[in-house]
Amino acid sequence: FIPAWDDEDTFKILIATDIHLGYLEKDAIRGNDTYDTLNEILECAKTNQADFILLGGDLFHENKPSRRCLHSCITMLRKYCMGDSPIHFNILSDQRVNFNTTQFPWVNYQDENLNISIPVFSVHGNHDDPTGAEGLCALDLLSASGLINHFGHSQSVESIEISPILMQKGNTKLALYGLGSIPDERLYRMFVNNKVTMLRPKEDQDKWFNLFTIHQNRSKHGPTNYIPEQFLDDFLDLVVWGHEHECLITPTRNEQQLFYVTQPGSSVATSLSPGEAAKKHIGLLKVKGHKMNMQKIPLKTVRQFFIQDVVLADYEDLFTPDTPQVTKKVEDLCYAKVTEMLEQAERERLGCPLTPEKPLIRLRVDYSGGFETFSTSRFSQKFVDRVANPKDIIHFLRHEVTVDYGKLLKTSAVEGLRVEDLVKQYFEAAEQVTQRQLSLLTEQGMGKAIQEFVDKDEKDAIQELITYQLEKTQRHLQARGVTTEQDIDAEVKRLRDSKKNTTEEDNEIREAMNRAKAHRLERGDDSVDAGISDEFADVNMDSDEGSVPFPAPTRGRGRGGRGRGGRGRGRGELS
Repeated sequence: FIPAWDDEDTFKILIATDIHLGYLEKDAIRGNDTYDTLNEILECAKTNQADFILLGGDLFHENKPSRRCLHSCITMLRKYCMGDSPIHFNILSDQRVNFNTTQFPWVNYQDENLNISIPVFSVHGNHDDPTGAEGLCALDLLSASGLINHFGHSQSVESIEISPILMQKGNTKLALYGLGSIPDERLYRMFVNNKVTMLRPKEDQDKWFNLFTIHQNRSKHGPTNYIPEQFLDDFLDLVVWGHEHECLITPTRNEQQLFYVTQPGSSVATSLSPGEAAKKHIGLLKVKGHKMNMQKIPLKTVRQFFIQDVVLADYEDLFTPDTPQVTKKVEDLCYAKVTEMLEQAERERLGCPLTPEKPLIRLRVDYSGGFETFSTSRFSQKFVDRVANPKDIIHFLRHEVTVDYGKLLKTSAVEGLRVEDLVKQYFEAAEQVTQRQLSLLTEQGMGKAIQEFVDKDEKDAIQELITYQLEKTQRHLQARGVTTEQDIDAEVKRLRDSKKNTTEEDNEIREAMNRAKAHRLERGDDSVDAGISDEFADVNMDSDEGSVPFPAPTRGRGRGGRGRGGRGRGRGELS
């Protein structure tokens, strides 16, 4: 990276993602957080005289934002993005293609009925994605109002053709690509099957700075539940990655594809997880020719968030499960840890009047090894006036024994046995390790997984079925708001029993088996026949392009030489 210049050839682009406007807007303490931060972001764009604002999806938290949410958003966009300031760049591409989902297929600042000083370009995220027969989303309301430019909306579920918005400022040419959120599994298959095409200008292809905005899983959440960076075309210069909330805004170089990736992260913590605890930033990207510079801008209105982990078994010098009044001693330890985080928050907040007074605090307590929990509601009362989330400061968790299901059952040991026998053997082996019987799975599901394991050496069948059911059960419990251990056990049993011998159970088994097959193909293990079975052949993962692991991106200087040879996907041209 080298310093950029503020002149007639330099694009200045304010970059932000995952604003989640309207998140917890009815909360008495946190209700204004997202509105204050959007106001700060737009004010920052105006102060820095940005040429335009680029948003990476999830501007809204709800698919159908409230009246207050839309009103506040429109008010702020009108306040900061409309005015007499001239626009210093031109659009060279066919705007009817770039903005093909609106009745006004042109950039808003070129509309003779509008006075725009800072154009906003945005793709949609998974929270504010298009729905309904018309395929409209909240961004389309803002687009029809002339306040933003919604781009990157693919209307086909079979193939995707991404046509860039071609911009020029002075001698700098910028090709802005965008792709709004698509279910990860579907987009993964489309990449594997060469159904994603990124168009390029026919002439002077090497003179364009290629910027791509995407809103997908970057971290691997399953065999196909993410988009590997190596799926993206290597002619790109910078990828702005939305959806991931951890702030990793400093561009990192992908050494395989030779482009850089910036992950701005969210501007509000929507979950009390470690990734959300990183300091929140937006970026001011400067582009001149093929050179770029990313300026990190810390957000001052974001509520502080501190998180710590406590493993009770590590405090043997203070207490053990057999210590008298051990629960009281554990509670005292937790009180001290929370107090430490509050004191740290107070020190860091000094001199920052825009930072909300009450921080978010989360203490994750591992009580494995025979410890008992204490009343979290009673504990919360001690901090009700000092934290923004008094009801969920403490999160108890236990470290469960990990079972290597591939080792529990060996093909040689079960040869000649029926599936029913295998299920019984599995239960006996698992019970010896975990001291627990089945709670999530049904006999039919386990029987099918073991059949795939034995008959076709599908090593991941059992593990994938368990992982799939665990994820689905967790989502079910969160949706129901079940929190106590007793209620969780009862609800899990009820959910399991309700699915026995139903179509839902069959569909879940099929999905888990497809996952197992995809996982094997991703590893490049082709020793098993192409299809798990005809019954599960609805997902075709016939390429191992995504299975080659790429090294973690590291910061590099310059772009180096890059080969532009043919790759797996078709690469079209703009006429």
